[in-house]
Amino acid sequence: MTSAVRTALVTGVAGQDGVLLARHLRGLGRRVVGTVRPGAGEFAAMRCYLDGVVGVDLDVRDTDGFAAVLADVRPDEVYNLAGFSSVGASWDQPDLVMEVNGAAVERMLSAIVAHQAATGREVRFFQASSAEELGSAAGSPYARSKARARAAVVDARERHGLFACAATLFNHESPLRAPRFVTRKITRAAAEIALGRRSSLALGNLAVTRDWGAAREYVAAMAAMLALDEPADLTLATGVPHTLEDLLVCAFDAAGLGDPWSYVSQDPALVRPADSDVLVGDPEPAAEVLGWRATVSFQELVAEMVAVDLRRVESGVEEDAAYLG
Repeated sequence: MTSAVRTALVTGVAGQDGVLLARHLRGLGRRVVGTVRPGAGEFAAMRCYLDGVVGVDLDVRDTDGFAAVLADVRPDEVYNLAGFSSVGASWDQPDLVMEVNGAAVERMLSAIVAHQAATGREVRFFQASSAEELGSAAGSPYARSKARARAAVVDARERHGLFACAATLFNHESPLRAPRFVTRKITRAAAEIALGRRSSLALGNLAVTRDWGAAREYVAAMAAMLALDEPADLTLATGVPHTLEDLLVCAFDAAGLGDPWSYVSQDPALVRPADSDVLVGDPEPAAEVLGWRATVSFQELVAEMVAVDLRRVESGVEEDAAYLG
């Protein structure tokens, strides 16, 4: 007898979105299997957040390996969150970025089509697309690779009838954002300065304007997209713009520091080779189709990130399930 419990396969499960999505899916009663890069130690590092999730080593470029995981796990849903995630660093490794973010997705979809045909079981597919495809940096290797993956989703849906959809994700954050991202760089620095662990922070272009939301709300929308009667590509965004300077001021205020300018300097070397000045999304289609709207305010989000970074710096414990409340 077939189990009524649905199984979700989440690639990149140890990343910010992967962890939060896995936790959300577990809360919905799903069995969750997540993939991580072989030998990177990512699953072990984030294990405290992934109770009940089964980790599997997989390089998403490994087509045979992905097909084997499909055959073993027999998922009802696949969420592809793995990939090369740095827009700036993508200029240094354009071929790798296109392979991981673009070509690998094409092969992944082909494997799902074949698996579905062989087993007779529907497999629904979610692709994390990016707002960077839409801005003035759309020519970056990162944006072009994401556009290639989006085209593959549309092709699989139209040519093979696969339930496949892509979400255009505008910036979304949480206390789990990796320290290499400028948002977390700012919240961590604010915490360290407030606790006397450092005295300054260097940043690049503070005029960059983004649409920042709470990642935990965005992953709930991802799951809702795969629960639709028909697949739909949607934008996930708040519709509210803020500059990086706004985030800086908000973070330093949340840390009890007040005016950040006595601590912050601007370094031209930190400016990206190409960057979209403004990226703001339209939340209305998702509200109409999913009944979904972002509810966590920008100020609440930044304050939460700073509060967790204060706890990290004070305790010396980088990851703890308690950080997610």
